[in-house]
Amino acid sequence: MSDIEVPVLQDYVPTPELHPGAMSHLKPFKASPEHQAALGFPGTLVDDWKEVAIRRLGELVDGSRALRVYLDSCVKCGACTDKCHYFLGTGDPRNMPVARQDLLRGVYRRYYTWVGRYLPWLVGATDLTEEVLNSWYSYYHQCSQCRRCSVFCPFGIDTAEVSMAAREILDSVGVGQKYCNEILGKVHKIGNNLGLPEPALRNTVEGLEEDVKEATGVDVRFPVDVVGAEVLLITPSADFFAEPHIDGLIGYAKVFHQAGISWTLSSQASEAANFAMFIGSREQMQKVAQRVRDAALALKVKRIVVGECGHAWRVAYAFWGTLIGPLDFLDPRYPRPQHICEVTEGLIARGALKLDMSANDDKVVTFHDSCNVARATRMGDRPGGQFTVPRSVIRSVCAHYVDMDPATIGDRTFCCGGGGGLLTDDLIELRVKGALPRLQALNAVVEDKKVTHMAAICAICKTQFSKVLPYYGLPREMVVSVHQLVGDAIVLGAKE
Repeated sequence: MSDIEVPVLQDYVPTPELHPGAMSHLKPFKASPEHQAALGFPGTLVDDWKEVAIRRLGELVDGSRALRVYLDSCVKCGACTDKCHYFLGTGDPRNMPVARQDLLRGVYRRYYTWVGRYLPWLVGATDLTEEVLNSWYSYYHQCSQCRRCSVFCPFGIDTAEVSMAAREILDSVGVGQKYCNEILGKVHKIGNNLGLPEPALRNTVEGLEEDVKEATGVDVRFPVDVVGAEVLLITPSADFFAEPHIDGLIGYAKVFHQAGISWTLSSQASEAANFAMFIGSREQMQKVAQRVRDAALALKVKRIVVGECGHAWRVAYAFWGTLIGPLDFLDPRYPRPQHICEVTEGLIARGALKLDMSANDDKVVTFHDSCNVARATRMGDRPGGQFTVPRSVIRSVCAHYVDMDPATIGDRTFCCGGGGGLLTDDLIELRVKGALPRLQALNAVVEDKKVTHMAAICAICKTQFSKVLPYYGLPREMVVSVHQLVGDAIVLGAKE
């Protein structure tokens, strides 16, 4: 493990002492000219970067009434200051949501408000300098766009939208982040975040078929490019290779198999994730999402189901309608994308799945509400379904379930610390420190309720927790996919 000063888990997360500039040194690797060019961005910092950045900021504000309101309406009330996991973990005051917003707000006021142009000192207006640009690159990559601060803001200011705008401006002047932009290039070229070509994808799922056959004696298929299947499954590419993600994919396949639902993956659109949301580029979001529509039409499916990925579900739920809609070619009974947890809960409710809860009797399970699911989507046909549906599924397959502290779940959930395009080892210090509030709540139920496992429905959350748990003395194996629990409980038939 890296040499990082790891915060100590306590009974509660105190408001930290201020350490100005404590994280100013931290910056993600920059995208290469090749990574930038693949997305249509300048390869290096353009000569007239200041003019380009100011002009792009004006275009974004003119194009988004919400962004203008967020930049105009903050009154520095302080409600958000201690709500960010990165501030709580680092003590750097620029990781207070209001201070992070002000890095962009000050420039906006300087160039796009009357008082900022003529009396800049009255409103904290700031000239755009190279130092300010560098601060943007550092601190706007210390925001996981989790939106927890917006829950507590009396004006509903969404820091995620401000961070997305700043990152989009940075890309427009040639200062992009390697992690997100390299991944987006792979999606455009090959179809998934891993750069996994079709032969490798087919080989991977054929291996899973053999593994399930050996374990259960039942032929469970993982079909690819089947024309006329009922369901097109769009799932994060981590589900094809990594633990505990792959066990979730096995769980999906078992659900479809036992319910008699025909389904398929698409070799051209095997990736659910849409990292373009992290960099704030609507053009890139649309391009990534279009693969899904094209695949659904080519394969003539009746419905689209999204696997366990938090921001993928947010994009599908909140953005597909305008990015690639209308999806009027789908079965009228399923006119919008479904989350796999919705599908499974419905099947359980009508008795379509034979389950043996005792398969999970060795576990005491809690659940981590992933930010993008919790604060930007719904599931099912009832308010709060994004909270109740996954828990309903877990309780159907696990006899021993407990929630973490109510102040840390639901719409107040703490981020895993690795979301928003920050799941890269060049930011491991931030990821470890940002995980503090969530792991504080987890550790409490480990000690008080004997919790052994934490389930999650986000690929980024699962990967982040697997990485940072050992820093806090907790086993990485305690992170599980929700459909790993489902898959273990499904009775497919006796092994011969």
